[in-house]
Amino acid sequence: MAAARKWSQDVTGHSDALDLERDVFTLKDPKRIAASLKKSAEASHRRKSSPFRSAMSMLSFYINRAGKDLDAKQKRVLEDAKDELREAFGKPPKR
Repeated sequence: MAAARKWSQDVTGHSDALDLERDVFTLKDPKRIAASLKKSAEASHRRKSSPFRSAMSMLSFYINRAGKDLDAKQKRVLEDAKDELREAFGKPPKR
């Protein structure tokens, strides 16, 4: 299990597609998380899909890999960040 954690931590810390703001997933404001991911995705020249898809994929990956180690309050913040990310890119709300 330690190898899997290290692998996912490495992906979020050293993504080939996005240069993420340090500790972006620990922020308490969903709008700041979304804005940071949007900025990273739009600035990246290494991503293979649209900025929106790259940002949403990284956010979803983090939520899924953090799993049981993510407290309920922070998970809610990250889920709310998905909605903020959709809004930031002019996409319709999911819910």
